[in-house]
Amino acid sequence: MTDIEQAGVQGRLSVRHRVVDGIRVVTAWGEIDKDAEDVFHEALLPKGGALAPVRIVVDLSGVTFMDSTGINVFVTAHKRVSNAQGWLRIAGARESVVHVLHIVGLDTLISCHPTVEHALTP
Repeated sequence: MTDIEQAGVQGRLSVRHRVVDGIRVVTAWGEIDKDAEDVFHEALLPKGGALAPVRIVVDLSGVTFMDSTGINVFVTAHKRVSNAQGWLRIAGARESVVHVLHIVGLDTLISCHPTVEHALTP
């Protein structure tokens, strides 16, 4: 594991990202909704001159709620990393979030894993 890059907090969502063996790991806690859209989007796809990561694991084990805002951010991130020959994986989602992912079919587009460790495995 290498450096913790930064942490972001807005309203009911906190995020922290770090790099593990060249893979960006984004850990989120709280609720992913319209109020947290900018923080969540920036955590997955940083702007401001930073290189967009091509391999991302998003740890949702601390997320208690996610609406269509989170789904839209995931779809955008998936398209961007796929176009760069990368991948996006979801780890540790709680049952309520897994249910949302399944209903919209996002779990067929983005692989879901029980833990971050599983998601980091090639």
